[in-house]
Amino acid sequence: MTNIVGRMREAFRGDQRVDADALVARLDAVRRFLTVVDGHLPDARLVSAHTLVERAGTRLALSRDHTVVALAGATGSGKSSLFNALARMELSTVGVRRPTTGVAHACVWGPLDGGNRLLDWVGVLPRHRFVRESVLDGDDESALHGLILLDLPDFDSVQRSHRLEVDRLLGLVDLVVWVVDPQKYADRVIHTNYLREFHRHRDVTLVVLNQADRLPPAELPRVLADLRRLLDSDGLEGVPLLATTAVDPAGMVGLREALERTVAERQAALRRLQGDVDAVVAGLEELVGGASPAGGPDDAAVSALHRALAGAAGVPAVAEAVEQAYRHRGAATTGWPLVRGWRRLRPDPLRRLHLPGPAAGRDEPAESLVAATSVPDPTAAQRAALGLAIRSVADRTGADLPAAWPAAVTAAARSRLADLPDALDRAVANTDLGMDRRPLWWRFVGGLQWLVTLAALAGLGWLALGYALRALGLPALEHPMVGEVPLPTLLLLGGLLAGLLVAALTRPIVRWAARRARRRAERHLTDAVATVGEEHVLAPVRTVLASYAEARTALGEAAGR
Repeated sequence: MTNIVGRMREAFRGDQRVDADALVARLDAVRRFLTVVDGHLPDARLVSAHTLVERAGTRLALSRDHTVVALAGATGSGKSSLFNALARMELSTVGVRRPTTGVAHACVWGPLDGGNRLLDWVGVLPRHRFVRESVLDGDDESALHGLILLDLPDFDSVQRSHRLEVDRLLGLVDLVVWVVDPQKYADRVIHTNYLREFHRHRDVTLVVLNQADRLPPAELPRVLADLRRLLDSDGLEGVPLLATTAVDPAGMVGLREALERTVAERQAALRRLQGDVDAVVAGLEELVGGASPAGGPDDAAVSALHRALAGAAGVPAVAEAVEQAYRHRGAATTGWPLVRGWRRLRPDPLRRLHLPGPAAGRDEPAESLVAATSVPDPTAAQRAALGLAIRSVADRTGADLPAAWPAAVTAAARSRLADLPDALDRAVANTDLGMDRRPLWWRFVGGLQWLVTLAALAGLGWLALGYALRALGLPALEHPMVGEVPLPTLLLLGGLLAGLLVAALTRPIVRWAARRARRRAERHLTDAVATVGEEHVLAPVRTVLASYAEARTALGEAAGR
């Protein structure tokens, strides 16, 4: 028995002390992780992390001079007897009827004042709190000052409320002493449901084989060895293992010394919280994985998105209207003045779409431009193409991300889908289509057309005046001759022919310039809808990626890397 106690001491002492500041930094990293992933990951996957942050913050704010130790075990393991033996007082009821312990009892070594808030948080009722402090003890109990020992209900109780209370308290205490007896030490429930779940809390776990006096001396080492084998298979290698007996004070020495050492170190609470952080971080690792954060949607997916947005915004229709409007306005300015009035009777293609015309572009500020157009609504095929493009952006971006993040990327890409139609319409309406000013060469050709037209009209008037004088019997006018042709005739015919010739020569130039205007408008419109795509699709996706990268960093800090 003495050798076993010696080995327990070395294991229970721990290799390193837990630095409180480092632990707080890890908890802050978990808190930052939760803030970053809020809204991106399912809440159900984050319950344990939220619980950790809440519990750890409260525990660190409470007494650090007290260590809460729980005696946990199955029915008949002798927990209450062990509790009374450690307290050297009859505090917890020991009986034959099972289960006996229905609620937790607490024994506090030292003044109760410092531990009351801690017991309030743990949830032990005031009438079940006891103080282990007596003038008759002298200094016998001083080594345990600061210990709060809990006698928990039986975890295998037939009362479900007892089991739930055990599970709740096991999540709050600083150290757990698992009490087993020779008859049920290999019970599957305690190993599968409890001990195995505490493998990350080896530094704050102790196992005692109680009622060792019921075993023949030759059997005790064999039972302890078998129990050690079971603990190792539960992942509790190195966890202290003691044989105790509540009926013999000598059989309590090892456990009492272990508790005294724990109280003196004031490390159990920090070690418990460190184990909780380790467990939570391990559970969150799969949510961030080992992949480096993606840089964003690839160029091919972005280009496909821009094309789909352009189609849904009616960019081809607007660009075609720009070309037609350029030709319409160019012909109306550079064409033969005698037919310009007829051309102006035809509606301007851009005005049919409620897009800015020449007057709006020249005289009105940008804020007063029309914010809604009559561009045809996207067809079903265009809407489907836009949906596929958005899905492609999300799929390609989230392809290498861990589970749950691709869904967050998809949700982000579609988060502002309802706002897209109005945003695209505004972008088209407020885009400078390059149609707000007339080119100088239009004015030059238009002036030339008026000049030759005026020449034709002058010749026509000259000839008409001559015919009128002759008809009245007055002396005829002498027309200057240019070669064999009278000057008025030359002015009339030359002006008409020159006007037609100028119109014919400028028509191909207007068409060529109209195609240039169309391409320019397409570029401007594509840039405008690309900006809409950046704001409504790509920016939310990049926000999720930034959150993923920050979450990886925060979880790495929480893991102590």
